[in-house]
Amino acid sequence: MRSARTPGAVPGRDAGSVVRRVARVVLLDPEDRILLLHGHEPEDPDNTWWFTPGGGLEGDETREEAARRELAEETGITEVDLGPVLWKRYCSFPFDGRRWDQDEWYYLARTRRGEEAPRPQALTELEARSLAGSRWWTSAELSAARETVYPTRLAELLRALLDEGPPSAPVHLAPEIV
Repeated sequence: MRSARTPGAVPGRDAGSVVRRVARVVLLDPEDRILLLHGHEPEDPDNTWWFTPGGGLEGDETREEAARRELAEETGITEVDLGPVLWKRYCSFPFDGRRWDQDEWYYLARTRRGEEAPRPQALTELEARSLAGSRWWTSAELSAARETVYPTRLAELLRALLDEGPPSAPVHLAPEIV
């Protein structure tokens, strides 16, 4: 679904606000399971959620380059077929004592591996304090999950992706402001 916001406009933010540009990866294995990372607030390990690998762009790298780098750093997985941008969204959330405002692009990626547990290769200090692991999820498991998952509609989006294939153009998701 397309959001009603004007392209480039940031809901609830003034014109001078800096928005972090982020590349995320919807990584599927040969059995169509999605890899999610399990994170928590660094000072409150009971405040947890699941999310896709990815992170902010560094220097002049492209979003595609950032997607590949972040996937390698957070999971150790480098052998992937990186596909199209599936979804775009703006999100804003509190984490580690500050507010993060992000413009996220979600890339489809496929790996031929899936059985082995991913092993982070180069976590930042903040990631090391806030990541609790990872897990491969089936669409049914994700739909039945009672845990917090971001984006909040990921189970529905994954089901549509598996049923219909990638969209012909990136879908603009509604902003998520936590």
